[in-house]
Amino acid sequence: MKGRVLVEGLEVASKPTHEVAKLVGMVFQEPEDQLIQLTVEREVAFGPENLGLPRSEVRDRVEEALTALRLSHLRDKAPFELSGGEQQKVALAAALALKPSVLVLDEPTSNLDPASAADFIKLLVDLNREGLTVILVEHRLDLAARYSDQAVLMSEGRIVLEGPPREVLASDEAWRLGVAVPKTVELYRELSARGLRLPHPPLDPEELARGLVELLERRPR
Repeated sequence: MKGRVLVEGLEVASKPTHEVAKLVGMVFQEPEDQLIQLTVEREVAFGPENLGLPRSEVRDRVEEALTALRLSHLRDKAPFELSGGEQQKVALAAALALKPSVLVLDEPTSNLDPASAADFIKLLVDLNREGLTVILVEHRLDLAARYSDQAVLMSEGRIVLEGPPREVLASDEAWRLGVAVPKTVELYRELSARGLRLPHPPLDPEELARGLVELLERRPR
């Protein structure tokens, strides 16, 4: 490991895990890798209990997390009885119960069907709008790109490009590295190669439709 990693002034490499956990929450790609308790309620309570918080505060945090993710009806269920989407929400609730400043997610939609993946991304968007910093490692860029403030393109452990998502995803570097960019960005590049320039790279179908209308309106009749 080289360099330093600071979160709100805390150098994470030199601090025990329980201190870092107060600032940074983590959701794994495979929820089964981090769900260890016999019920959903116990799973969400596990983190706050291990921070040594008062029982009343643990209870309040559990209720808040379950309510926020609409999981209250599953509190007495065993995590292994749940669907993949429900398990991922439980893992997210457990992370949120620690009230972190930053949430890091490692491809959380990889095992979800399209509808469940879209619902999960929307949950993250709502959390981000409430002030939580979300760092998302994701290959399903068609779902995440439209909501992102910043995109970081990496290759072999190095950052090769970063900036606004529409600029990064439409770049020659992303194309060269074989990044699975949204289909709307692919179409933007194909149109540009034919001399048909949209106002900017669209990140979702609605943006694409508006861009095509504007393009047609600009063309001589």
